[in-house]
Amino acid sequence: MASGQGAASASTNLKLALSARQASDFELLANGGFAPLGGFLGSEDWASVCDRMRLASGEIWSIPITLATDLEASVGDLVELSAPNGKGLGRLTVEEVFERDLDKEAELVYLTTDDEHPGVAAIRREGSHCLAGPIEADALPDHEEAFMRRYLTPEQSKRAFEERGWKRIVAFQTRNPIHRAHEYLTKAALEVSDGLFLHPLIGDTKSGDIPADVRMRCYEVLMDKYYHPERVILGVNPAKMHYAGPREAVLHAIIRRNYGCTHFIVGRDHAGVGDYYGTYDAQRIFDDIDLDELGIQPLFFEHTFWCQECEGMASGKTCPHPQESHLFLSGTKVREMLSRGESPPHEFTREEVAEILIDAYREESATDGR
Repeated sequence: MASGQGAASASTNLKLALSARQASDFELLANGGFAPLGGFLGSEDWASVCDRMRLASGEIWSIPITLATDLEASVGDLVELSAPNGKGLGRLTVEEVFERDLDKEAELVYLTTDDEHPGVAAIRREGSHCLAGPIEADALPDHEEAFMRRYLTPEQSKRAFEERGWKRIVAFQTRNPIHRAHEYLTKAALEVSDGLFLHPLIGDTKSGDIPADVRMRCYEVLMDKYYHPERVILGVNPAKMHYAGPREAVLHAIIRRNYGCTHFIVGRDHAGVGDYYGTYDAQRIFDDIDLDELGIQPLFFEHTFWCQECEGMASGKTCPHPQESHLFLSGTKVREMLSRGESPPHEFTREEVAEILIDAYREESATDGR
């Protein structure tokens, strides 16, 4: 990393409490999920990632991993880093202090400068003043027991795949409960693979998304009842959501490569939000990437749905019937049903998942009413 402002004298007494989003980045830097990164990016890498989706050294990388803070530090300083709960995590050796261009990052990474976009809003909240340099990790952030029971580092997941004799491993990223459409495409991918790595994201998400602990209960019940235990591993991805659409699909693929997967599912509007990205933009971005260099093969799936005439799950590739035969429920409609204690149709979601979500909505309503 390039050096920025000079240091008159190095300090070892600096302390920085990371935000939840920054702690997620620290964790993936520390556990190998962000390989080849060894620390928070400096200005040269930041610019290169924004401009050409590569690190300055040439490796494919799609979203800058920076540490924005108002802490005053200089090159050579050692900054002790802690989690939001105060737990000591390790330290950063400052190699550069720089200002990032937030408008440039928003335009190139998120394809919009609209402050209503949750990813753009997040980087603006963080600010432009960044510290860069390698980290040393003493510990990882804490997670709830429900997550820790399924927690695997990249080294551990690779070992688990090897122990099972899996050579062709397909990963599935999600920040939502798994409904019938997701179940269908993961099982379709599993048909041509040795094993499936269900790897839901448990880091920071936007307001309105289903909380990670609720989603985890949904994943667990599906694992118990509807997935073959010898062919599926459920892990957790400590990453935060950027909602960067195409760019984030590439980052999600890189992370799963680092966890030992050979294939990665990219579906409809992957990592999207609102109408900021086209339905299949997150698939098209891979057309301009050397997949051998990327080190993982994307598997593209179209929008899937229940067809009354096919009497099963289908997509535009497999179903010849008109749209009137397709069961479609918007996210808004589903949330309204759940909030009223109504279960969506069996063809849309498993009853066990619906029950968990209905209970969660009831608990939320009871809390809000206090």
